[in-house]
Amino acid sequence: MINSLSTPQSITGLLQDTPLARFESTYSEMLAEQGYAIGTQRQYLGSLLHFGRWMAANGLLEEDLNGVLIVRFVDEHLPICACPGRNYRKTNTVRAALRKLYSIEEVAVIFKVEVQIDAVARELDKFDAFLRDLRGLADNTRLQRRRIIGLLLDQARDPRGGIYPLNTTMLRDFIATTLERWSPASAAVMTGALRAYLRYRAYCGDDVSTLMPVIVSPACWRLASLPETLSSEEVERVLGSFGPPLPSWRRGVAIAQCVARLGLRASEVVGLELEDLNWNDGTIRIRRSKSHRIDLLPMLPPVGAAIVDYLHNERPACVSRQVFVRHVAPVEKPIQKRVVASVLNAAYQRCDLPYTRVHIFRHSLATRVLDAGGTLKEVADVLRHRSLDTTQIYAKLDERRLSAVAMPWPGSLS
Repeated sequence: MINSLSTPQSITGLLQDTPLARFESTYSEMLAEQGYAIGTQRQYLGSLLHFGRWMAANGLLEEDLNGVLIVRFVDEHLPICACPGRNYRKTNTVRAALRKLYSIEEVAVIFKVEVQIDAVARELDKFDAFLRDLRGLADNTRLQRRRIIGLLLDQARDPRGGIYPLNTTMLRDFIATTLERWSPASAAVMTGALRAYLRYRAYCGDDVSTLMPVIVSPACWRLASLPETLSSEEVERVLGSFGPPLPSWRRGVAIAQCVARLGLRASEVVGLELEDLNWNDGTIRIRRSKSHRIDLLPMLPPVGAAIVDYLHNERPACVSRQVFVRHVAPVEKPIQKRVVASVLNAAYQRCDLPYTRVHIFRHSLATRVLDAGGTLKEVADVLRHRSLDTTQIYAKLDERRLSAVAMPWPGSLS
């Protein structure tokens, strides 16, 4: 390792004898702006120096740089590296450092970086565009279907880099394998994704008439199960489980308050922007909702207080307009949905609760509305359902009204 580098700035000028010399300052500034720790900056710049020296030793020039060369350096050179001096050789670190070159648009153009996209990724991108532009599906639904079709296409990879045409045997094998591992409800989602993909292939001109009959949905009766819910006491236990010395605990509190008090979906939490918080009117605007409409929700005092605490005392200084951002570099990036899930899963574990899903808070909110005497229409309004059909599942949870219409058991005395 290059221990003599006490700060990232001390490496400035060491690349002057390499083909990467004129890009060093841009790269260093990018790391600093994205909030990378000093140690990480030093490692990334050291990796860039190693790469630059290797290029110079092999007579390579600036115009020779491309994606293939980077892969060659990481996968072929690093395992057998015998370069003089003390160089960064840790594969994961060097690969991450060189990938940061792609983050600089002007540098990528100058480098003529060729990002290799395989046939499966290209097909998934086209399928996703079809779902977005022609079917108008929500981001979550598209991501789910893309993941499922990705599993199918991975099994259809051609060793030469292409994709074998789908046939009935391939489709049956994929469905049978998936049904062994998935519940009926999840399998129904899988069959929906497969049908959507075949419709896309038909749109592209393929004959899918022999493939469609292969996809048979498993038995999964609508509204057959009861929604899983948290009691009011359990909700409060989860909300009270955040605090020091947990990392990023203020962000965790704010996320949990948004989910538990307002019934926000994980995608809606990560989509919140600073402009969506109207402190004067006391409202929160939900623009990236599943229903593709704009909703205004009241900023309940516990929610507002948690968000204010996070913004003032924990959120990193960055240019991003997202409310919830990463706390490690690059800090200007918004968090992903999996962060919301991991925050709440960790809270469940701290409270010894056997739950794993984020959506359980929406079910719990619906139950509290019904327990307070609310109607299904009010539940639909709180959860922002477009149709009352979606809300029917909660009728099973309204024990007060169900007891009023229950008939005596035949043969009973009452």
